[in-house]
Amino acid sequence: MPLVTSKEMFAKAYNGGYAIGAFNVNNMEIVQGITEAAKELEAPLILQVSKGARAYANHTYLMKLVEAAVIETGLPICLHLDHGDSFETCKSCIDGGFTSVMIDASSKPFEENIEITRKVVEYAHDRGVVVEAELGTLAGIEDEVKVSAEDSSYTRPEEVEEFVSRTGCDSLAIAIGTSHGAYKFKPGTKPQLRFDVLEEVSKRLPGFPIVLHGSSSVPQDLVEKINKYGGAMPGAIGVPEDQLRHAASLSVCKINIDSDLRLAMTATIREFFAEHPDKFDPREYLKPARAAIKALVAHKIVDVLGCDHKI
Repeated sequence: MPLVTSKEMFAKAYNGGYAIGAFNVNNMEIVQGITEAAKELEAPLILQVSKGARAYANHTYLMKLVEAAVIETGLPICLHLDHGDSFETCKSCIDGGFTSVMIDASSKPFEENIEITRKVVEYAHDRGVVVEAELGTLAGIEDEVKVSAEDSSYTRPEEVEEFVSRTGCDSLAIAIGTSHGAYKFKPGTKPQLRFDVLEEVSKRLPGFPIVLHGSSSVPQDLVEKINKYGGAMPGAIGVPEDQLRHAASLSVCKINIDSDLRLAMTATIREFFAEHPDKFDPREYLKPARAAIKALVAHKIVDVLGCDHKI
């Protein structure tokens, strides 16, 4: 099976009241852990690559890893560029075999965001590639994306119809209270997503797929493991999973998951070296790290996304 776009995935997800997991990949073990979980649970899948991942692992290596995953699993996999920051970056990924790209011009003024997004859409659609855009800005840090809390802003529902109509984008990332990175909220606080914004956007864009970025929700056992083996994770870690599941039951068809994967891998490797300080074979510590990612992804697919057995 070749790589697919997210178009059919999103249509099924919207009608079925679930979301597709968009998992960021950086190396072989992460790809393997994600796809092994998805195969066992018969879940459709989006593997996404950031600009930073392309700089780290090289476009060609990442493409071949994803192609290998398609061959090994037979899954319908969409390969997506996460947070493309320019037309040139999106074009490079489209020309290089990606089936979906995100152009993130959300930091630009409304008209400039439309202009940049429309240019990417026109190029992508001529080549059978779908485009995600963004309105509103999330706080937090993810690779080159760095937005302070003061500069973040909720999506304005009154702008979404014009934006989607004028750009022709295929899905829209909105800001309703999530944020990039792992360290999100002050101690003792419980974040509350702005479902009123989501519901108003959904009314204005019936049937249109909505995307949530910054949706880390780190399981408590990982927090405890990080803290035990040399880390320090202050504050509330992520968005409550029940809120993400509720969003998935509405119009949210894609939920991005990245920081959780990094923390699962890091916590497991720290634990391994704490218990086996004399070991040095990468295979010995990357094998349990891969298993930890697989377990985390399985949990997200079943308990948060609800997309198991949806192929």
